[in-house]
Amino acid sequence: MRYRALGGTGIEVSAYCLGTMMFGAIGNPDHDDCARIINTALDRGINFVDTADIYSAGESEEIVGKTLAARGDRDDIVLATKVHFPMGEGPGRGGNSRRWIVRAVEESLRRLRTDRIDLYQVHRPDHTTDIEETLAVLGDLVRAGKILAFGCSTFPAEQIVDAHHVAGRRALPRFRTEQPPYSLLARGIERDVLPVVQRLGMGALTWGPLAGGFLTGRYRKDRPIDLTTGRAALNPGRFDPALPGTAAKLDAVEAFTALAADLGRTLPELATAFPPAHPAVTSVILGPRTMEQLESALGAADLVLDDATLDRIDAIVPPGTDLYRADGAWQPPSLTTPALRRRPLPDRPAS
Repeated sequence: MRYRALGGTGIEVSAYCLGTMMFGAIGNPDHDDCARIINTALDRGINFVDTADIYSAGESEEIVGKTLAARGDRDDIVLATKVHFPMGEGPGRGGNSRRWIVRAVEESLRRLRTDRIDLYQVHRPDHTTDIEETLAVLGDLVRAGKILAFGCSTFPAEQIVDAHHVAGRRALPRFRTEQPPYSLLARGIERDVLPVVQRLGMGALTWGPLAGGFLTGRYRKDRPIDLTTGRAALNPGRFDPALPGTAAKLDAVEAFTALAADLGRTLPELATAFPPAHPAVTSVILGPRTMEQLESALGAADLVLDDATLDRIDAIVPPGTDLYRADGAWQPPSLTTPALRRRPLPDRPAS
C-alpha cells in the first residue's frame, strides 16, 4: 500500500481509505462483521478510516470507535469524520455554525472513543452560515487539540476558493482537504475541483468509485434491472434503462467491462484503480458493506493503468464529463430554490 502526504499537513495516509458509510442500520447492522472488515482493511495496510456523524445516525462512529479501542493502535490510524447533516429533530441540530460544531465534535469524540479527530470535515456547504464563522470555530478546535486538521466535502470549486481567500484575509486556518465524488462515470471534478485542489495544495479524498453500483457489474445493458430492490428501489429513475441518461451509463458500462476484460481484470477493479491515477487524488475512499466487497476493492491495489488504457477510458467517457451524478452531491440554492431564479411575476416581461 502506498502512503501519501495529506494536503500539506504532514500526515501520511494510505492510497485507499476505508469508508464506513455502510456500517450500521443503513447497510450492515452486524457490528462484529463490521469490526472484521475494519480489522482486515487495517491489517492489509490501510491506515486511514473515514466516517461521519450522520452515518446510521452515529452508529457507524460507534462501530469504528469500539473496534479501534479494542485494537489498541489508535496512534497508527488516521481517523476522519464529518459534521453538517441534521442529527435529530428540531432547529440547531445540524449545519456549519459554531453553535452546532462545538456540540457535534464532542458527540463524535464520545462515539469514537478518542481524544482527538485527525481530520474533521465539513460534510456539505451551508448557505445560512458565513464561511468565516465555520473556519474560525474549526481553528479553535485545532488549538484546543480536539481536531488536528480540517477539510471540506463535496464543495464546488468556487466555494473552496472563497474559503481559501477568506482564511487568508482573516488570518484563519484553511481547509486542507476536499472530499468529492469521482469515478469512471463522474469526471466533472476534473474541470475545476481537482485543478483548484492542486493549485491550493490541498488533499483530495475521492468517494463513490463504483458510481452508486453502476460499476459493480450488477447493472448491464439488455439485461433486466430489478427496480424494487437495493439502490434501484431507492431511486428507480436513476436506474430505469428506458431513460436516455441511464442508457448512456449502461453503454459506457459495457465498454468499460470489455476494457477490464482486455486487462484480465474485473470491472470493479478497473473502477477502483482509476481515481488514484489522477495526480491530484491523495486517497480513494472504499465503502464496503461486506468482506467480499472489501476484498474485491483491494484487488485493484496492484493494477497499473498505463497511458494507452487511460486513453481508452477517455474515449469512452471524455475528461470532465459527468454521466452519473452522485447521490447526495451538493447543489446550490440557486438551483434548488425556484424563488432565487424567478423574478416576481410583474417584473418578468422585458417591456
